[in-house]
Amino acid sequence: MGHGSSKDGGSSSDDDDTGAKPSASRISRFKDKLRRLRHRRGSSSSHKKLLAAEDFAGIAHLTLINAEMRFKDKWLACVSFGEQTFRTNVSNEADKPIWNCERKLLLEKNGPRLARISVFETNRLSKSNLIGYCEVDLLDYLTQDSDSDFGTFNLIDPGSSNMVVGRVCLSCNVEDPIETEKNFARRILSIVDYDEGGKLSFSEFSELINAFGNKVAASKKEALFKAADKNGDGVVSMDELAELLALQQETEPIMNSCPVCGEIVDVCDKLNTLVHLSLCFDEGTGNQIMTGGFLTEKQASYGWMFKLSEWVHFSSYDVGLNSGSSASHILVFDRKTKRLVEELIDTKIVLSMRTIYQSKVGLGLMDKGAKEILQNLSERQGRQMNSVESAKEIPKFIDFFKDQINMAEVKYPVEHFKTFNEFFVRELKPGARPIASIERDDVAVCAADCRLMAFNSVQDSLRFWIKGRKFSIQGLLGKEVSSNAFIDGSLVIFRLAPQDYHRFHLPVSGAIEKFVNIPGCLYTVNPIAVNSKYCNVFTENKRTVVIISTAEFGKVAFVAIGATMVGSITFVKKEGDICKKGDELGYFSFGGSTVICVFEKDAIEIDADLLANSERSLETLVSVGMTLGVSKRKVGGGGSRGLPNLETCVLRD
Repeated sequence: MGHGSSKDGGSSSDDDDTGAKPSASRISRFKDKLRRLRHRRGSSSSHKKLLAAEDFAGIAHLTLINAEMRFKDKWLACVSFGEQTFRTNVSNEADKPIWNCERKLLLEKNGPRLARISVFETNRLSKSNLIGYCEVDLLDYLTQDSDSDFGTFNLIDPGSSNMVVGRVCLSCNVEDPIETEKNFARRILSIVDYDEGGKLSFSEFSELINAFGNKVAASKKEALFKAADKNGDGVVSMDELAELLALQQETEPIMNSCPVCGEIVDVCDKLNTLVHLSLCFDEGTGNQIMTGGFLTEKQASYGWMFKLSEWVHFSSYDVGLNSGSSASHILVFDRKTKRLVEELIDTKIVLSMRTIYQSKVGLGLMDKGAKEILQNLSERQGRQMNSVESAKEIPKFIDFFKDQINMAEVKYPVEHFKTFNEFFVRELKPGARPIASIERDDVAVCAADCRLMAFNSVQDSLRFWIKGRKFSIQGLLGKEVSSNAFIDGSLVIFRLAPQDYHRFHLPVSGAIEKFVNIPGCLYTVNPIAVNSKYCNVFTENKRTVVIISTAEFGKVAFVAIGATMVGSITFVKKEGDICKKGDELGYFSFGGSTVICVFEKDAIEIDADLLANSERSLETLVSVGMTLGVSKRKVGGGGSRGLPNLETCVLRD
């Protein structure tokens, strides 16, 4: 390549000097190659949001090298970080699989820190089996006092946090910004370096500039080439051209759009341009690149049969409000790890819920007697789960949800529980759920281990989540509760899944004013039903409304809602009790269930991250005691209609 075009000889260079356009077919082949790279690697690498300079912590270069497992198999590994998941290639059959797969990850000071690395034994027909995982705090790892980028981590059995099932070796470092720019340029240029000689002729340089689509730069190709060709030998080395591109991007950019995904690049925003280009194009390193485009590790680990079902739209993954076949997978955002996770639910149950709750025919059947059947079934199931025989179901239940039930937090060992319901309403060890800002009653906390949706108004909840046509605050609270104070108030939905800790706690400090029981149905509270326009789950289900009077938030309506298979709702507080936030209020027996808290208008400023996820129709996985929001009222300022401020009271004759 050092002498003229690597394929066309010296005449092509002369033709370009006279202004002739490079071969259109070669340019199109170049662009097609870039597009193919994009599709092969997945489109998840482009970063959507604009990043402020003060939030940027660097770009981590993570490489999964190998693992040591206890038995031979074909292995793949997944890396989940934030809302992205990447997977390695499948190894050869071995007990020491080697991948050498790498990926770049954007680090933000207030963004995700934990990278979850999961190792699967593969089953190409359907799905793979999770054998072990570890979690690595990348910011801590990168700032540790060590001369080596390499580290080895124990892989933990998802069913037992005390059991090590293998080890994984990785390397991780932060790329220098200047080196990142040069590396990106080298990788782009390697595509047009047809004979891989490491040097570009003018004709190949011309093709590259034309492919960038910048007309101004295209008119200055000769000047740019001469500026890069510092020794005047008629060719430009990769390092020379990389340096030129980095310099031009500072003064007069020649790249106005990303050559991989086609997204327009803001030339004035150097940081976001650098981040986008670096993450969007990972070729040219010599190692395998992890495949992207996945939302969860479960999705990434599926075999070809699932991919076929995605292709025919029988099953699909997506974030947000889903219906029909798209509701097969419920994705939630884990607030603790800042990572997308998939809720475990039996496929047969999903199909039945879709049939019943997302069609007029299904709901029509419910109206014709099936409600009574569901009620009887729930009551019978509740009695069964209180039997001694039901205890044998506990190990099976723990195994099914092995990655989502932490037995180390449970107050008593499994042998202590004599029935399934005793285990279902299990208590946790003291301190397992620390209460945020315990000394501040103006800070509200999450009431349950659950998937949370939060809205500033009922209108927002109807727009982003609740699709039942008849939902209203009046319908939710019933006739015995004066709902005027709650009209246009904030709404927080805490949805508990069967695997969750099923005791609910007080989100605020105050006095229990009253309990109101409202009879009703026992529809499921799964999003498949909540997102259905044919069903009004929250206003038709059996529920109990608890009114809490507070000094900081006024009155708060705490609504405990029963659901399919929920035997009963039990409260451990009574009317007149003075309670502290975080105190246990009650528990749900077997089944999924929901709590809704309604605050008076302008009483609470809900945490921004909870609102942002809810606006995306994305539930947030939270734990008891995490912050929910802050009071907007000044105690004693006349804004609160809760407990009186005794300091301002005046006694009269």
